[in-house]
Amino acid sequence: MSRVLVVDDEPGMRAALDAHFLRRGWQVDTATGVRQAISKFAGVHHPLVITDIRMGDGDGFEVMRRVRAMAPRTAVILFTAFASVPQAVAAMKDGACDYLVKPVSFEQLDLAAARVLKAASLQPPDGPTLIGNSAPWQQAMERARQAAACDADILIEAESGTGKELVARMIHGLSARCDGPFVPLNCTAFPDTLLESELFGFAKGAFTGALASKAGRFESADGGTLLLDEIGEMPLPLQPKLLRALQEREFDRLGSNDRVRVDIRVIATTNRVLAEMVSEGRFRSDLYYRLNVIPLTLPPLRERAEDIPALARYFAESYAGTNHAVGLSDKLLSRLQEHAWPGNVRELSNFVRRIVALNPGGEIGAEAFGREGPRSRNAHHSLSGLQAGTSVDQMERELLELTLNATGGNRSRAAEMLGLSLRTVRNKIRLYGLPPRESYTREPSPRTTE
Repeated sequence: MSRVLVVDDEPGMRAALDAHFLRRGWQVDTATGVRQAISKFAGVHHPLVITDIRMGDGDGFEVMRRVRAMAPRTAVILFTAFASVPQAVAAMKDGACDYLVKPVSFEQLDLAAARVLKAASLQPPDGPTLIGNSAPWQQAMERARQAAACDADILIEAESGTGKELVARMIHGLSARCDGPFVPLNCTAFPDTLLESELFGFAKGAFTGALASKAGRFESADGGTLLLDEIGEMPLPLQPKLLRALQEREFDRLGSNDRVRVDIRVIATTNRVLAEMVSEGRFRSDLYYRLNVIPLTLPPLRERAEDIPALARYFAESYAGTNHAVGLSDKLLSRLQEHAWPGNVRELSNFVRRIVALNPGGEIGAEAFGREGPRSRNAHHSLSGLQAGTSVDQMERELLELTLNATGGNRSRAAEMLGLSLRTVRNKIRLYGLPPRESYTREPSPRTTE
């Protein structure tokens, strides 16, 4: 049975809403003002809150902000007898799900309740995407929510490991396209010769082995969102066709002249500075401007160090599972905040996973950072100091990091020295949460305490 909290200082309005929802099988709690509403919500997190705006001990905006701070996926409907466009805009900006002007018909209320509850259920669960109370992170999340409300293409530029794909999924989940597909494509995951067919599909007989037609990612994302991950790696010869597809929302499959039209939103992500690539002739300027309709940047972890304890605890609980409880000591959390984390949240996640695996229970102290923590980026250490029993993954990570340090972050040269393909090196850099190439030529900016 659904549960709703009705907040209004008018007894008649409370009674009418109480009776209405009871007739529809809801469990109803009521409150006469802000303080009582927060007290009742703290005991039971209601999926739906309906609140008047003007009340004796505060307003509905305060109710909305405080209940959503406790439960971000709570749906909120604001009532007011005083219609105001600025108030409505403020309500939506602060996260209200709907704004209705009194008198409201019960039919209108039921439609609004169904709509906001569906929207709330489609929001991504609380996780690393939503963790963080620092000002830089909250500003980025607010811009992401604003971007989700429109249908324009988005370009997310941020360092590796900051959660670009997670934010893209959040934007899709909060958008009007949430019922449609979310189709990701990593531009580094396919050889240049196969990337075109993966994007646009191919017709039967287009090449040897094409025994049947196949839809590409553009077509699969029709009605939803297409994520072009690491767009900076898109080969130059393919960029003109991608530009045409973005401009016209039309394309033809490989080996076919039949035009395919799609209705999609495109979110592109990159850990490169595309404007610099444009000036260097490595990325088309017209494609860059076409993608960069709504620019969005995510702060690196070193710029929101106050979020590190919450993130670390989240990862510790996730990796510990239900088999054993793991705590992180205050001293360890302080050490984590002091580190620059050039690999960002991914590097932090990998580190916490490692110490949780090696400490099956109890509280983990600061000594774990010294024993298992990241090494200095510019230290050209050897592998001869490894201890017996060191995992193969740890040896591989250190060897790759050592080689990248020696080449100044040059991935092609590192691949040549290690006897691996460039694509394999890229994949392992992502796997181990190693930082972008720029981090090997200069130290990250120290965190200030202003």
